[in-house]
Amino acid sequence: MPRRKKETDAAKEVGSIAETEKEDILQTDLESEISNTTDEDHNHEETEDKASHQTEIENSLEASGDDSLVNENSQTDIEKNRMTSPGRSEGALDDNLSQTDMENTNNNQPEPSPTSKLTDGDMIDQTDIDNFADNVGQAVEPEGTIMNSSILSQSSGEAENSRKGSNVHGRDTLKANSSTRPTSRVLTIDEHLSVETEVEKAKNDYLDLLESQKSGRILSGTIQGVERGENVQGISYAVIYHGDYKVIIPADEAVTPPEDFRGQRPEDVMHYLITKRLGAEVDYVVKGIDNEAGVAVASRLEAMRTKRKEYYFGSDRNGNNIIYSGINAEARIVSVIRAGIFVDLFGIEVYIPLKELSYQRWMDAQVYFQPGQRIIVKILSVDRSDKNNIKVEASVKQASENPYEKALKRYSVGNRYVGTVSMVDTNGVFVALDGGVDCLCQYPKRGRPPRGSRVTVRILGINEESNRIWGAITHIAAAR
Repeated sequence: MPRRKKETDAAKEVGSIAETEKEDILQTDLESEISNTTDEDHNHEETEDKASHQTEIENSLEASGDDSLVNENSQTDIEKNRMTSPGRSEGALDDNLSQTDMENTNNNQPEPSPTSKLTDGDMIDQTDIDNFADNVGQAVEPEGTIMNSSILSQSSGEAENSRKGSNVHGRDTLKANSSTRPTSRVLTIDEHLSVETEVEKAKNDYLDLLESQKSGRILSGTIQGVERGENVQGISYAVIYHGDYKVIIPADEAVTPPEDFRGQRPEDVMHYLITKRLGAEVDYVVKGIDNEAGVAVASRLEAMRTKRKEYYFGSDRNGNNIIYSGINAEARIVSVIRAGIFVDLFGIEVYIPLKELSYQRWMDAQVYFQPGQRIIVKILSVDRSDKNNIKVEASVKQASENPYEKALKRYSVGNRYVGTVSMVDTNGVFVALDGGVDCLCQYPKRGRPPRGSRVTVRILGINEESNRIWGAITHIAAAR
């Protein structure tokens, strides 16, 4: 009896297990059927979308009249379907998509010319390249310029969004041919170029001349030549170079003519006056420009009139004259003769005689000065009574400290000192001593020493009130 009960219980347990396995199999079959149904629906929808997309492409190509691309696009879709198969990476898919787009773009463009790989619509001029470099911030290479296709599209109004995961959409590079090759750009340290290039310098030179002509701006330059016109007999003009431009100033606009020509031809006198100003720094205002010939015509006298009005009749913040007696001012030497120098003092040529050039005795001012130098002078007097004829007196030596006040303290009567002969005239021999003072000596019995020779003098007297010192030559050495 117990054995039969055990067999019955075992049979019930086996039946329960079988029933459970049957339910699991039915549940699995149901889920598989549902999954297959879902996949079939998804594939059916995807097929319908692709068919709709293919139809749109074919309609678009047929409307544009390019039937040759229909088969190519169909082939493209087949390649896309192949790439969606397992084992193809996303990077390979994007690369093939970019290649396909590039082929389609090239098929829409006409055949390139033998001399260029670009069509007329793709040609880039220098202005566009400069705009690209400025707006985008890229340095443009002088040869084989490489530009992003998205930048090119933006410049022509055909901008497109690049595909995500790809550098460019369409052509990766664009090379300009020799007819559109840009000039080389300079890689700058700062945001803007601080070094002036030759092109910029030539442009600025022209703008200087143009501004002077239109607004009367005063320019300065050095007289580097004096020429006489071939067509018009006797007319001379000064030559100044402003960069590559040749600036000419006619004689009657460069120098104020003298009141008395002393019986000589006026054109010869004017030519001599300009020649004496070779190397001088002068002001001028441009009156005309011939850009093709690179020549400009200017006037120095007009620039001088402008400066006289500003400095001799102008006033400072306190209402005082800018130039007055007792003030030191900077002057430019424009001409040097034996007896003195001519300086340009803010629009007025002032003559300074030899005695006002130094506390020492000089024989020739040309030994110590030359045109083009800048010196400090002291204004001794200013006469503004005649606006058209302002008179000014100036001195070079009074602009500096009198050396005799200190130098005379170095010497004592009865002692001997060495010096150099600076001048010989009817009054005697002047010997320049250390400190910038001269000792007047009588003619020695051994003969008159030449200028520049080294001598020994014995001091005979000193007058500190009149700044005078005198003595006698006791020894003469060879000239230096």
